[in-house]
Amino acid sequence: MSDYTPRLKTTYQDEIAPALKEKFQYSSAMQVPRLTKIVLSQGLGDATADKKVIENALAEMTTISGQKAIATYAKKDVSNFKLRKGMAIGAKVTLRGDMMYEFLDRLVAVALPRTRDFRGINPKGFDGRGNYNLGIKEQIIFPEIDIDKISRVSGMDITMVTTANTNEEAFELLKEFGLPFKK
Repeated sequence: MSDYTPRLKTTYQDEIAPALKEKFQYSSAMQVPRLTKIVLSQGLGDATADKKVIENALAEMTTISGQKAIATYAKKDVSNFKLRKGMAIGAKVTLRGDMMYEFLDRLVAVALPRTRDFRGINPKGFDGRGNYNLGIKEQIIFPEIDIDKISRVSGMDITMVTTANTNEEAFELLKEFGLPFKK
């Protein structure tokens, strides 16, 4: 394999980590929060009626992330939703390492600015343990998706898992990575 490193990974090692270490007065470099994984997920309730929905979603998620997406399955029966245990009802993909940094770079630089009426992302998406959740209403903001080929516009959830212990540390980390939070 070549000695290519993603731009954000280099930026993290050279600029972000030292800045965070200084800001939060960490005694060790291992205390500095870092991004461990990014999970893209889609819940597809319509998939109970039409199997094509899942296939299309898996193909789109694979195209967006550059890594094969997997189907998620129902854990139990819910008669009101015509749902049986074991039915495919969603799609997800977990990105780590270089693929994660590449995706984050594309998300910040290309996809988010393409969102309609974009004024920044909500800073209230933290869970108290240093993880951030972001909802996207339409998958067409990603340049990899060909608008003419999609059957329906669907949203997705993006979860960024960090090693930060508090929301404040995670917020600073993601802000340094370039996520455009609202003021």
